[in-house]
Parts: sequence; C-alpha cells; structure tokens
Amino acid sequence: MFYDLAIALYDIAVHLAAPFSRKPRKMMKGHWIAYEILRQRLEKNVRYIWFHAASLGEFEQGRPLIEAIRARYPEYGILLTFFSPSGYEVRKNYRGADVVCYLPFDKRRNVRKFLDIVNPCMAFFIKYEFWKNYLDELHKRCIPVYSVSSIFRRGQIFFKWYGGTYRNVLRDFDHLFVQNELSKRFLAKIGIDRVTVVGDTRFDRVLQIRREAKDLPLVERFKNGATTFIAGSSWQPDEDLFIDYFNQHPEIKMIIAPHVIDENHLVEITAKLKRPYVLYTRADERNIEKADCLIVNCFGLLSSIYRYGEIAYIGGGFGVGIHNTLEAAVYGIPVIFGPKYQNFQEAVELIQTGGAYSIKTGGELTALLDRLLTDEAFRRQTGEKAGAYVTGHAGATEKILSKINF
Repeated sequence: MFYDLAIALYDIAVHLAAPFSRKPRKMMKGHWIAYEILRQRLEKNVRYIWFHAASLGEFEQGRPLIEAIRARYPEYGILLTFFSPSGYEVRKNYRGADVVCYLPFDKRRNVRKFLDIVNPCMAFFIKYEFWKNYLDELHKRCIPVYSVSSIFRRGQIFFKWYGGTYRNVLRDFDHLFVQNELSKRFLAKIGIDRVTVVGDTRFDRVLQIRREAKDLPLVERFKNGATTFIAGSSWQPDEDLFIDYFNQHPEIKMIIAPHVIDENHLVEITAKLKRPYVLYTRADERNIEKADCLIVNCFGLLSSIYRYGEIAYIGGGFGVGIHNTLEAAVYGIPVIFGPKYQNFQEAVELIQTGGAYSIKTGGELTALLDRLLTDEAFRRQTGEKAGAYVTGHAGATEKILSKINF
C-alpha cells in the first residue's frame, strides 16, 4: 500500500538524517523510549484519555480541552503524545497530563503495540492529525476518536478524485469538531456527516493566557509609559521593514521577540539598529532604562509581553506564513503582518473585522504606522475590533464537551 510505503520511507529518512541533525536524532531517540515510558508510567487501573498533537501549536489548540477534562473528570488519566520534537521537548513535563511521550511511527506493528499498552477509553487528534493506521485500529477496537479544531479546504487530498483512501480515514472518526461552516460543507460532499462546527479552541486558549499573563517588571520599566511597538516571531524580511521605521522614529520604543534566537540572527538584528538596545537576558534595572529597543532572546515570554504594547507586528508573512496573531489581538491592540496570511482563517477574519492589516512593502508599513501613531482614535478602534473578534469567537471547548459522553 502506498501509505505504508511512504511511512516506511519517512522512517528510514529520519534514521539516515539522525547522525547529522539534532531534530531527527531527538525524534528517533524519543520513539525508542516511548514504549518504555508508557510501561513505566501508565497505571493499570486508570482509564486514559489520549490526546495527540503534531507539535507545539496543535498542543496549544488542544490544551483548553485537556485542562477542562482534567478539572471536570479527574477520575481519568491523560496521555499526551507528540510527533515533533518542537512539541515534545517543550512540553514533556506538562503537568496537565499524566504521561507525555512521542507517538511511534504509524506502522501497523507500532500501532498495535501502542494501543495494546495504552488501551485508551477515547482519543482526540488535534487539527491536521490523520494517521491512517492509528485511526483504522482505533475504529476497529471501537475506541471513540474525535478530531478537534480541524479545518478543511477544497485543495486537500480528501476532496480529490484520487483521495479515496484518505476519505476513508475521515470515516474512522466518531465525530469531527471543525472550525467553520465551509469545512462542514466540504465534508458533507464526500459523505462525512458526523460533524459539528464549534470554532477554534485557540480562542479559549489565548483568553486563558491573557488571564494568566505574567507581570514582567523589567518590561514595564523599559516601557516607562512610552508608546511601544512589539514585533513577535519575526524573521529577517519582517525585521528589514520595521527596524528601518523604528530607527527613524525616536518617539516610539520597540520590543523584538524573533522567531529564531540563535547568535547569528541576533547579530543580524543588532547590526540594523541605530538606536540603543539591550538583550532581555542581559537587562537590569539600570541599563533597561537607557535602551530604546528590547530584544527578547529567550522563549516563553511573548504572550505576556504583548500586554505592554500599543501595536503588534506578527512575523512570518514574507515566508511560509504568519505566526500566532491571536496572542496579540486578545489584548485589544492593532495587529499587522505580511502578505502570506490567506491560509490562516483568523488572520483573514481579523482583517475583515478591521482589527488587523496586511502590508507588502516598507512603504505600506510606514503609511500604516504613521496613521496608527498619529490618529489615536483609529488606533483605539482598530485595537477594540481585534479584541472583540477574539472574545466573540470563544467557547469551542464547551461546545465540544457538551457533545461527548464521558
């Protein structure tokens, strides 16, 4: 079968790359020890609910549901699996789950071994996770399985004439909780009707993050009442534009949290700056007051840092696609990003509601920032629309829970 061959080839490719690259090496090691982790940590008399996320972003989508189930149904254990090291390495000690490990490759032998050990009472696959052999076996064993925050588009393989195998995978789900009506219509055309439109659980997650946002005294001292522009998850093409603007506008301060924080990228950023800056890890109460730019060279702070800004810029829009816009929008501030946003429903809708703007050139960014900085009413109204968009789309977690029998 083509699918099984593709999985086998992918497994071989990871093994071949492991000696030369850290990410495949971590993945391979994680797969080796997954079964041992399960045998050691799973308790025999506990019924486990299994959540699977490809990576960190999908985990954040599923997290509100994990924590809601944990709070309401403490008699269940929680197993959380990841496919990517970028998810597992960050959340392997996540306290919301009883057991966290990698998901072994979707080979039939692995699948049977995994499910024999875990024997979950139900399973949740987050967003785009459609592992055929796992889903087939779950269905065969009559274990309820749900797709959460999934979204479907016309160009996906499920809707192609040659996509029959993948359409059958979708029939393994007991229910699909999708983000929008369009997804439901696409699924209906291929005979998938166990579908409910609930929206995206990420809205619930960012509202939770806002409630739990950290107080950051150093950032507050840096801001010191000044109008502050925050650039989150930025890449070099983004930085070329907004750093040029920042250099020419001494009336604003700037916080940059680049997507990549290795030394080479930090050197590239600082070489472009013509105003005083400080790295977050080297900041103290004295030098932070002398800086006009704060460079966040560590992880885990960005979602709290947005609360200190008047305007947010989200990076990635000149590459493969923008990063998380909702983490900024939830604070009720205007959001700006580059031109590649069309595959992100929340970005499209933020623009439609007037809470966000996309720019293609430095000239467009300059014109937009000039207006946001000089027209306070426009800036306030744009931010209010962004915040209202987020709060107005919350509630997916509750809708999912209401449909599931525990």
